[in-house]
Amino acid sequence: MRLRSIELALPDPAAAAAFMTGIWGMAEAGEQGGTRYLRGSGPFPYLVALEPSESEFVRTTTFVCDAADLAALSARVSEAGWTAAPVTSSDPGGGHGLLVELPEGVLLRFLVDAAEVAPIAGKDLPVKLTHVVFNAADAEGCGDAVEQVLGFRVSDRTKGMVFVRCNDSHHSTAFARAGFTSLNHVAFEMEDIDAVMRGIGRLRDHAQVPAWGPGRHGPGANVYAYYIAPFGPVIEFSTAVEKVAEDYRVGAPDDWTWPEGRIDQWGMSDKDFEGLRRAEERFRFRRDWEPAPLGA
Repeated sequence: MRLRSIELALPDPAAAAAFMTGIWGMAEAGEQGGTRYLRGSGPFPYLVALEPSESEFVRTTTFVCDAADLAALSARVSEAGWTAAPVTSSDPGGGHGLLVELPEGVLLRFLVDAAEVAPIAGKDLPVKLTHVVFNAADAEGCGDAVEQVLGFRVSDRTKGMVFVRCNDSHHSTAFARAGFTSLNHVAFEMEDIDAVMRGIGRLRDHAQVPAWGPGRHGPGANVYAYYIAPFGPVIEFSTAVEKVAEDYRVGAPDDWTWPEGRIDQWGMSDKDFEGLRRAEERFRFRRDWEPAPLGA
């Protein structure tokens, strides 16, 4: 199981794509019916889809897996009575699988037989998405639900989040204890810490400063810098999160505390709490497909 992409709907995908390719640092991956696709340097055909819409919302967050994983997941989703529907992807890479609605409305898409592409060498692009984080009304309940039904594993709990993994990377998603459901942020994995810092410099050239960072997180131990994108969402430059073993001990909030006045391992950067909070409320979830009996 691997996190692949996020699909967003918004009023001006052309402007959003221009920022992501011209300033943030991504490569164009084609256009279909007005939807712009953007890729990184890795083998996934795209990392972000930007679909035209009168309103802004998260269409889906996409994972790729094998047939055995999909069959097991489909059976558990059906048994749990979650809202779901079979799907065939028309996005680059194709594939088919299952759309699943989590109890608080988060929409996840699981695909098999999705094609990959040749990596891009020699350009300062994100390698892939390292994680997509969601705000939750009940983060603990969401963590328990995806463990029991999707087969994910909780890696750590902090005062702010429940971190969840779908493979040996510490987290591919997390649920923030926000009191509402929406997209919290999208993290782009850069090649290394130097690539993160070059990204910060590139945005500084365009008079944009981090809303939080640079710093190093506790859970996952990744270096980060968060920005509020001009088209709305919170996006993050990140190094890879740490790899964890199957017997990794799940951390509790008391395991992740910092000295007074610090909010990460380094303690060198301020955080725009108010600005980030406003941005984190913008992209909600909206189902535009009808559930169908699984296996129909």
